[in-house]
Amino acid sequence: MASRAPALIARAASLKVGAIVTSDLCRSAETAEALAAIAGLQVASDPRWRELDFGAWDGKAAADLPAADMARFWDDPDRHPPPGGERWTELRQRVRAALADLTGPSLVVTHAGPMRAAVSVLTGLDHRGVWALDLPYGALLSLRIWPGQHLTGQIAGLDAGDLH
Repeated sequence: MASRAPALIARAASLKVGAIVTSDLCRSAETAEALAAIAGLQVASDPRWRELDFGAWDGKAAADLPAADMARFWDDPDRHPPPGGERWTELRQRVRAALADLTGPSLVVTHAGPMRAAVSVLTGLDHRGVWALDLPYGALLSLRIWPGQHLTGQIAGLDAGDLH
């Protein structure tokens, strides 16, 4: 990601936001701090924007995991979460709460899982629908959110840039 960081920083720094929120994991927090320095904003760290907890699978490549276990997970991540990991509905619940706490235009520096969960919460797409989105490192996903008792929203833009 280091060689991609300048392009990512430049793209994100051009956004007009009043707040920067980040996952508390270092790979997001470091990027958020660099963006905040450019924008003259403070960073709010929020663990609700952490990646899905993959439990025993954390840090392992999908190709190195038992194919049958992965197939069950992709088919139904609530009934077959990673061993010791988080269910899809748990990720959606914490992201829903984090979305509800955003005020005004905000830049959230996070991971692909929470990005997909946010799209799911706001649009009603299920896990299959949001996992069809290609969200490489450095993807810039713009969401329009209508707050209220039932959060709704839409995808306003998706820019993977030249980061593939």
